Amino acid sequence: MEICTIGGYEEVGKNMTAVKIGEDVILFDGGIFLPAVIELQEENNQRYNEQKMREVGALPNDLVLDELGWTDKVRAIVIGHAHLDHVGGIPYLAKRYPKANILATPFTMEVLKSIITDEKLIMRNKLVYVKENSVNFVQGKNSKIKIEFIHTTHSTIQCAFIALHSKEGVFFYALDFKFDNYPGLGNPPNYKRFRQLGEKGIKALVVDALYSGTNKKTASERVASHMLEDSFSTVRNKNGAFFATTFSSHIARLDKIVEFGQKTNRKIVFLGRSLNKYVMCAEKVGMAPFKNKIELKKYRGQVNSFLKDLEKNRGKYLVVCTGHQAEPGSILDRITQGETPFRFRKGDNLIFSSSVIPAPINIAARERMDKKLRRQGVRLQTDVHVSGHAGAEDLRDLIEMLKPEHIIPAHGTIEQETPLIKVSAEFGYRKGTTSHLSSNGKLLKI
Repeated sequence: MEICTIGGYEEVGKNMTAVKIGEDVILFDGGIFLPAVIELQEENNQRYNEQKMREVGALPNDLVLDELGWTDKVRAIVIGHAHLDHVGGIPYLAKRYPKANILATPFTMEVLKSIITDEKLIMRNKLVYVKENSVNFVQGKNSKIKIEFIHTTHSTIQCAFIALHSKEGVFFYALDFKFDNYPGLGNPPNYKRFRQLGEKGIKALVVDALYSGTNKKTASERVASHMLEDSFSTVRNKNGAFFATTFSSHIARLDKIVEFGQKTNRKIVFLGRSLNKYVMCAEKVGMAPFKNKIELKKYRGQVNSFLKDLEKNRGKYLVVCTGHQAEPGSILDRITQGETPFRFRKGDNLIFSSSVIPAPINIAARERMDKKLRRQGVRLQTDVHVSGHAGAEDLRDLIEMLKPEHIIPAHGTIEQETPLIKVSAEFGYRKGTTSHLSSNGKLLKI
């Protein structure tokens, strides 16, 4: 078994891994590096073609597969979940693998299709919708390849661990996850199947190590729900504006915002293209139970018309909008910069049901935004949120269930991945022998 750790092993983003068994290669994920895309937006540069995306470092460097002679052997691209750092690069990269089918759960596939439409891209690969907890086959050079999608939980819906079954053993891809027994929407993780595969034997595990240095179990979405309900209960100014923002792909969180928002007797309005995209994708797969309880406004003209009304009727609405990372051009960014008919005033409320993605550009942008908002007199509640990434306790549980022969940390900088090497040492794994701290473009032979 040969594993090429293409991207996501030195940064938070552009996740991509290739596995070669015999003459067959399977690609896992193909994400973007969001800070690089934000810089493109700041330049007002709309040339989102493959060349420009590579130039700014937004795509994983899959050209390494050309050097290895693997490119023509790629039989499938499999995607674990719908976050852009896992799926966002596929529309730019897939044409290099014209014979490869793309496999993903329905919500993830709908998000992929929306990216292709929004960016006016062309992708000719066959799209194969797969169910969670299903076994699927793709054609290899000499035989069919068995690929299993196993339900897990994260901070979006229809997420899966992916197991590649082969004559060399099982390769297990566990990006991203936390073990949430009360996920809000959908089911708890399929622990039974994890244990079954652990008994069968796992050759290699590539695993989300982003928060492996936090010595705890990541809290459930049920905890975030209680935090959010408590935050809503403290908003007293009935005549002030009321805003909430979160990750557009966090459908379970949006569902709770709507649930608690209805108790305020305000009309709930979602603003922004990103929110519109993810809500519509969720509705297509039957997982947007709140859709009929909200209004969606996507286009700039619609948004500005609504904000003009909001300026006069501040106590009438609960506004859910984009901009929790202070992204350029987002609704919150434009309002804070004074570029809309609505202006924040003293006593208005804003809840950030999110955390800041730990990248310098995001941290700096949010610091600037928060200072401006406070100067404008807005009452801020930040970090009303729980993470979607496994803490050390979740990782210990996963290792105990899967009992892999080899562990490879992923989804972070070297510093963020290193604690998992220490956690794995508790189970007898030895660095460089059975636990491997990799880097982008490196080839591991097991």
